[in-house]
Amino acid sequence: MKANKNIEYNGSYVWLYVKAIVAACVFVLLIFIIMALLIAYTNISEAIIPMIASIVMVISALISGMFVGTKTKRKGWLHGALVGLIYVLLIIFMNWVLMKDFSIEGIIFLKIFIGILAGGVGGMIGVNLK
Repeated sequence: MKANKNIEYNGSYVWLYVKAIVAACVFVLLIFIIMALLIAYTNISEAIIPMIASIVMVISALISGMFVGTKTKRKGWLHGALVGLIYVLLIIFMNWVLMKDFSIEGIIFLKIFIGILAGGVGGMIGVNLK
């Protein structure tokens, strides 16, 4: 009898999602430390920070989706999209708590959509990694 390579993940999805979000946060922290050093010690303008933050958000949602996809081996798009959504909602919540002039605008919904999309794509990539 052949062994099924697509065995359903037996652990808790909550802990898997938490681990994926922590992995994304570690990635973001490392990139932001590097960017802070580059801005402090080179002639790079601070005006690029919003663009870099958006790019890093997409890549970190992709990474978290890949992490979940490699562990679940099934429905990577769904698990990746969910973890991408949770990750972006966490970022929005932190902005709401930490920023005085936070307001919900159309760009928030675009970020949510992009986070879901990037996480879903990452989940599909993660399922297919060996």
